[in-house]
Amino acid sequence: MDFGYSHEKEVEVLDEVDVIDLKDLVVFNDDYNTFDHVINTLVKVCKHSNEQAEQCAWIIHYKGKCIVKTGNFTALKPMKEAICAAGIDAKLM
Repeated sequence: MDFGYSHEKEVEVLDEVDVIDLKDLVVFNDDYNTFDHVINTLVKVCKHSNEQAEQCAWIIHYKGKCIVKTGNFTALKPMKEAICAAGIDAKLM
């Protein structure tokens, strides 16, 4: 049934889409670093709360690794370097 109504809607279309390449900062388990050292490093470097850092430390311990931060390469690279400087194995993936 046509009631004679016609609706047109203006829609803005993006010409370009910004693609953000997100990376994961992954910390790996080892047999050298203590829980306290890993927790304190995550609090200092990644600005985690004590609880969040402790949970990450347990995940690292039991699973062998944990994604401790996600973001762009520019923001994560200095964090990775600081974690590695603290003697903890970390990689950007």
